[in-house]
Amino acid sequence: MQVSQNTIDYKKFPTTRFQGSKRKILPWIAESLEELEFETVLDGFGGTGSVSYLFKKSGKKVTYNDVLKFNTIIGKAIVENSMVKLSDEEIHALLRFENYRDQDLIQTVFKGYYFLDKENEWLDKIVNEIFSHPFSETPIEEVEYKKAIVLYAVFQSCLIKRPYNLFHRRNLNIRTSDVKRTFGNKTTWERSFDDYLMKFIKEANSLVFDNGHQCNVINSSIFEIDLEENSYDLVYFDPPYIKKGKNETSNYLKCYHFLEGIARYESWEDLIDFETTNRRLQDHALMNEFTPLKVQDSLETLLDKFKDSIIVLSYKYGGIPSIEDLISSMKRVKKKVSVKSKHYKYALNRQNGNKKLNREYLIIGI
Repeated sequence: MQVSQNTIDYKKFPTTRFQGSKRKILPWIAESLEELEFETVLDGFGGTGSVSYLFKKSGKKVTYNDVLKFNTIIGKAIVENSMVKLSDEEIHALLRFENYRDQDLIQTVFKGYYFLDKENEWLDKIVNEIFSHPFSETPIEEVEYKKAIVLYAVFQSCLIKRPYNLFHRRNLNIRTSDVKRTFGNKTTWERSFDDYLMKFIKEANSLVFDNGHQCNVINSSIFEIDLEENSYDLVYFDPPYIKKGKNETSNYLKCYHFLEGIARYESWEDLIDFETTNRRLQDHALMNEFTPLKVQDSLETLLDKFKDSIIVLSYKYGGIPSIEDLISSMKRVKKKVSVKSKHYKYALNRQNGNKKLNREYLIIGI
C-alpha cells in the first residue's frame, strides 16, 4: 500500500459517531498495510466508510460493501462519488420543503421516542423532499449522488442529536430531563436540524474527490458477492464484534434501525417490528450469521471465499472467536500470516483503561 503519512491529512476525513469506527486509528492501519502490494480492494463491512475512504485516498480502486442500505448511501456519497457536490442554493431550496407530500410517518410512529415533535416533523419533511425527485435541473447521472450527500447529512444530524449517538433504546427523556448530566452536551442536542444539515452537507462536499479510479458501492450480504464478475487484490474485513453475554451494540440494525428506516422511508412502516419497545426493524438474515453460535463458522466461510486475495481481518481482543482461533483459521488458508495490534479506546467502553482488553488487531494473510 503506497501511503505516505506525510501526504494524507486525516483531519479531513469523514467525522463519525458510529460504534466501532476505525477513524482514530486510520494512520496505524495505513502504516500496517504500507508494505502490501495491491491495486483493487474490497471493504466487506464498509460501515462508516472511513477505511474505504483511506483506501481511496491511497489511490486504490475501492469497492465498498455493506448489507445496510443507509451505510451504502454514505459510501455512495463519499467513496463512489468523485465529482458531484451541492451548491448553497440547492441546500436552501431543499429547506423550503417545496416537494413535501404531507406524510407523517416519523411524527406518528416515533412520537416521544428519539426526537422532539418539531424535530420529527422536520425529519418527515426533509426525507419527503429527498424522495420527491428534487434536483430537477441536474443531469440524471448526478441526482443519486446529490441525494446521497443530503442523506449523509441527515444521518449525521440524527446521530449528533442523540444521547450515546444510538437508537438502541427509547430514551428521549435523557435529553429533556432537567437533571445534572455526567455525559453528553445539551447545547449540541438542542442545535437545530437546519444548522446541522448545512454543516454536514458542506462536510460531505469537502470529501468529494477523484482518485483516478471508478470506485463502487455494493449493498449486499458479504457472503453473496460474486467473485466471478470481480476479483480483488485485497479484502478488508471489520465484521461485527461478538463477545460472551449480551451483544446489543454489536447488532448495527438494532443500534441504527432509525437511520435504516430513513434510507427505506417509502417502505419503512412495513418493515417495523411493532412488538419491540423501540420499534426497530425486523431482523435482517445476515445479522443472524454473527451470533456467538454462528460467528466462527461465518468467518471460516469468508476466509475460504476470499482465499485468493490478500486478507486483512480487523478484530478486537476478547471477542468470539478468540484472536488465537482467528490466527489459526487464517493460517489454514494463507501461507504467511502476520499480526499487528494497538491499544485503542472505544467510546462508552467501561474497560477503556485496560490495555489488554482494549487492543485492536489486524490479522493479515498473504
